[in-house]
Amino acid sequence: MKVLTEATLRLEFKNKLPKRYVVNSNVLITPSARQFLRDKNIELIVEDMVQEDKKEDISKKGNKYKELEITTQKIVPKYVLYYSGGALENKPEYMTQIYGNKLVFKDDPRIIFRGKLDSLQSKIMELQVLIASKKIPKLVEELDEVLNYTREILKAEVLEEELCIKKLIGLSEKQLREMSHHPKKYFGIDHILPNYQMGDILVGLNSLRSSIREVELTAIKAFRRNFEISRIDIIKALNRLSSCIYIMMCKYNAGLYE
Repeated sequence: MKVLTEATLRLEFKNKLPKRYVVNSNVLITPSARQFLRDKNIELIVEDMVQEDKKEDISKKGNKYKELEITTQKIVPKYVLYYSGGALENKPEYMTQIYGNKLVFKDDPRIIFRGKLDSLQSKIMELQVLIASKKIPKLVEELDEVLNYTREILKAEVLEEELCIKKLIGLSEKQLREMSHHPKKYFGIDHILPNYQMGDILVGLNSLRSSIREVELTAIKAFRRNFEISRIDIIKALNRLSSCIYIMMCKYNAGLYE
């Protein structure tokens, strides 16, 4: 399908503005092109395909528009540019859908955020494989809950819904924050200073915690407009998620998964 853009009209009308502009019904007209015609007081006429006998009759009369069947049918574009509202029939390789049929560049901050969440989910599953091989089912189960939690974050962002999860591994937001700040009080151990000697499971959990912090930073960049954040619920959820992973590290170090 042919697409009529504002740029095309500007080039065509470079020397003279017509009073009316006729396009065929199979031409996709971008919103900016329609607005350009309105701004210039140019009447837009969308015509149906004309039967051959009508074409011949019209040519004889010397007025090719006189007997055209005029319609005002609404053309719904397959894709819409999120930034400008322009319409596209095909999705460029360098763009992707952000909401519905709206397209953004693949390096849009919100797409980067979603990609970071996807990578985090992959790391969670990789760690689950390792822990399952060491036969620590309770830790695998808790990581499964963490995995589902990250999926709910992604779902809430894509569907533009509020994130409503109140607990994670049986702990409220307040408990997650409190216990992660006071491991001695709750687990009988000091804060963990990561090092290679603590073993593959703790190193893996610590890697998850670091990845969550990276996701949180991309979320702030994606949802910040000047000095305001539009998705505080997601930022808060990621903050509590990193606290949860640290609690799991403390529980493992204290032998509570045995």
